[in-house]
Amino acid sequence: MRTVDVTRETKETKIVLKLKPDGAGSVSVESGVPFFDHMLTSFAKHGGFDLACTANGDLHVDSHHTIEDIGIVLGDAIKQVMGEGTGIRRFAHAVIPMDESIATVALDCGGRGYLVFTGTFGNKSIGTIPADIFEHFFYSLCNRAGITAHIAFTGKNDHHQCEAVFKAFGIALGEALSLTGKKGIPSTKGRL
Repeated sequence: MRTVDVTRETKETKIVLKLKPDGAGSVSVESGVPFFDHMLTSFAKHGGFDLACTANGDLHVDSHHTIEDIGIVLGDAIKQVMGEGTGIRRFAHAVIPMDESIATVALDCGGRGYLVFTGTFGNKSIGTIPADIFEHFFYSLCNRAGITAHIAFTGKNDHHQCEAVFKAFGIALGEALSLTGKKGIPSTKGRL
């Protein structure tokens, strides 16, 4: 059973995270940023992960450090789950609509962190969160995990666009990390 616990403490944040990729979508997230908790819950629930995350950050400054550091810690947890890559599917994608919005996510859990983020939010913030932090969150996560991700979205409602992205990312990641039952590492190089 693959279960990972990661803790990260800096002068700006303390993040405690537990990830079980073969879970049932049991989620408990308390970051102090309600809209972000909603996004992480959607990510984990639709990805089929069990996720527990608590964060104490310098929210008196803004939400940047908290969201960024959760991306770092989640990326570290995913990297531990991937391990050497033995038996994982590695590649996956998802296309998820939410009302007028649609998000497409294609992933390669191949050990190389890279993000292409295509889409524009209509407002400078979503709830109390600066809209540009979401790209930074996925950059931090992908860089730490060693995931190449292409994320594209369109729509009119920022909440719908953002939630479609998180759902699509969760679904694609759940599939990419799934165990195929095949032996070996899914790479012509013999390693990720």
